[in-house]
Amino acid sequence: MIGLFVGIALYALVVLSRSVFKVEEGHVAVLVTFGRAETRADGSLLTHRPGLHWKKPWQHVIVVSTMEQTLDLGCETGGSTAMADDGTILRLDSFIRYVPVEAELHEYLFGLARPLPHITGLFTCLLRNEIANFRGRGDGAAASLATRFDFSRQAGSYSLIRRERKLLNDRIHEFCREKIDDRYGVRFNAVDLADILPPDELADALNAVIQAQTEAEGRLFRAEGECQQRLLSAERGVEIARARAGAVELEIAKLASYLDDLDATGVLADYVARRRREVLGEARVTYVKEVAA
Repeated sequence: MIGLFVGIALYALVVLSRSVFKVEEGHVAVLVTFGRAETRADGSLLTHRPGLHWKKPWQHVIVVSTMEQTLDLGCETGGSTAMADDGTILRLDSFIRYVPVEAELHEYLFGLARPLPHITGLFTCLLRNEIANFRGRGDGAAASLATRFDFSRQAGSYSLIRRERKLLNDRIHEFCREKIDDRYGVRFNAVDLADILPPDELADALNAVIQAQTEAEGRLFRAEGECQQRLLSAERGVEIARARAGAVELEIAKLASYLDDLDATGVLADYVARRRREVLGEARVTYVKEVAA
């Protein structure tokens, strides 16, 4: 009898444990009875909010998160690449941010065999289509962003997509709102293009262009510096020479004035004779040139 009571008690505990389920915050639950989901009178799924709920032991519980979720598009094989308008194969690092819609859970749970792979593949195709047909604003605004030479123009569609990434995101978001929202039981918040990378050959070419441009600009700056230095040195040399010439001119004018004063007083010949004796007295060798009369 004790064993029977213990067995009955254990069976009751098992049945009780299978008759209770808990829903966490940020989730909703749907009950399925022999493959059929519980619905309301209007045909929508009957959902259970966070908390502790009762169910029949044979009913199955499906819990769905209503919080924003993220899918990495790069997880799909080949999903991290896309062909641009000019044929360039770009590598993408992108993510989807979506939220399941409670009113459309029937489509999300039972309309798709594998919801997450389906959504990932859908957005991969969407992203590839948008990148392949992306041509910027079409009004010349993109070209006006860079008025001087920019190496990135040589990169074609890659440069355009990098420069107009916000426009590309807006177009994808608008397409999602018009064509996809609530159709698969989810609402798409955004597609985040974390990074867009060119193929290795284009990256090497761009790096070579950047390096060449950097070297050219460095040489140009050095040449400009040297030319400015030489120009400044020449200007300073001219100023110094002009100052020296002015000093010599002033000295000659003073000397001429002094000699005029000596000539006026009648002592110029004596002064010249004395200066000659001083010069000849300090000289070691004297050369005398006789001129025939």
